[in-house]
Amino acid sequence: MNTIELQQTLPEVFAGRDGIVSDIWHRQVAFQKGKSYLIEAASGTGKSSLCSFVYGYRQDYQGIIAFDGTNVRKLHVADWVELRKRSLSILFQELRLFAELTAWENVKLKNNLTGFRDKKEIRRWFEELGIADKWDQPIGRMSFGQQQRVAFIRALCQPADFIFLDEPVSHLDDGNGRLMARILTEEAAKQGFGIVVTSIGKHLPLEYDAVMQL
Repeated sequence: MNTIELQQTLPEVFAGRDGIVSDIWHRQVAFQKGKSYLIEAASGTGKSSLCSFVYGYRQDYQGIIAFDGTNVRKLHVADWVELRKRSLSILFQELRLFAELTAWENVKLKNNLTGFRDKKEIRRWFEELGIADKWDQPIGRMSFGQQQRVAFIRALCQPADFIFLDEPVSHLDDGNGRLMARILTEEAAKQGFGIVVTSIGKHLPLEYDAVMQL
């Protein structure tokens, strides 16, 4: 997949609102593979909804979302399964980790589906992000910032054309944010994937090709 295009897209819940000012909603917007984008937004303007629309998790929107010219509403379940394994990765704002499983088990679940990373590489990321000691600890006993780092590693355990990160550093200090940005930049250079980051203030420190206001 090389292009994700939004054509006059708008959450249905916003349909009755007048005077929406946005670089994305009710516009013609294209995200290109290999480029990085920052979407700045106020709370409640639909940034998490946007991620869910693109990922196919929700369909309560007007307009069109297209992958390489194909309307995603035409995709079947099998298409989405393959896209989520090989083309689209996402770090949800609410993380969606399994509290009763350990940090490693949460990452392993994803990696078992794709077979994309070896355990040594994953462990190295745990060490670099300062959570090596949390490897065998249940997610439910970890802080939200620690969980964010686990979810970030899990998001990298697949090949991708695009990766969406919804407020990925909201609970991280600047040092960990820089570490995450470095790892992401290195992986983008290897795979050539596009990066879309959302933020309501604090954001991942990357060299963005475009900054948009939602």
